[in-house]
Amino acid sequence: MRAHRRDLNQSAIVRALRDAGASVVITADVGGGFPDLVVGWRGKTYLVEVKNLTQLSAKQLEFIERWRGGPIIVLRTVDDVVRFLQEESDA
Repeated sequence: MRAHRRDLNQSAIVRALRDAGASVVITADVGGGFPDLVVGWRGKTYLVEVKNLTQLSAKQLEFIERWRGGPIIVLRTVDDVVRFLQEESDA
């Protein structure tokens, strides 16, 4: 099995989430289209896909289509992290 290629922005996004107080488990090596991160924020759990300039793969799109546990968040930048956490805090 080929090792998962992590997007270069993943460490900055993980750091921004953790600095804000979120719990983060890196799940990038799970495979099968499973998102890169499981994030805990203010009593809720989120599946997060980290992307840079690339599009979602066929396996990722298939996983998202089958997933019934709520939306899967796509984060590309630290600014996306800030917006995501603010939106979820306001919800």
